[in-house]
Amino acid sequence: QVQLVESGGGLVQAGGSLRLSCAASGGTFSSYAMGWFRQAPGKERELVATISGSGYSTYYPESVKGRFTISRANAKNTVYLQMNSLKPEDTALYYCAAGSHTGFRRDDYNYWGQGTQVTVSS
Repeated sequence: QVQLVESGGGLVQAGGSLRLSCAASGGTFSSYAMGWFRQAPGKERELVATISGSGYSTYYPESVKGRFTISRANAKNTVYLQMNSLKPEDTALYYCAAGSHTGFRRDDYNYWGQGTQVTVSS
């Protein structure tokens, strides 16, 4: 069983930056692929970044590519999402997730955090 706790969300102006953190416990962290998803009210939960267990492979959709960076510190059991050049459409509840393999869909991940709110003002 894996437990995930996100932190680092908040209110920022358009063009600003935030760094989200996800602290993991209850498993062998380096054996899990990790993902960040977001969900805005009335919209589907969507992938924003994923990273392999070792950290050697990452993936981003076009909506965030070049602005967001996922990374992990396996010695600290933590995954990060650095978000730069934030836009109002980035406003959402951001979730950390863990799975056996990197994937693009919600059901590719077995464990989820509670979410942290990111609000971008214009």
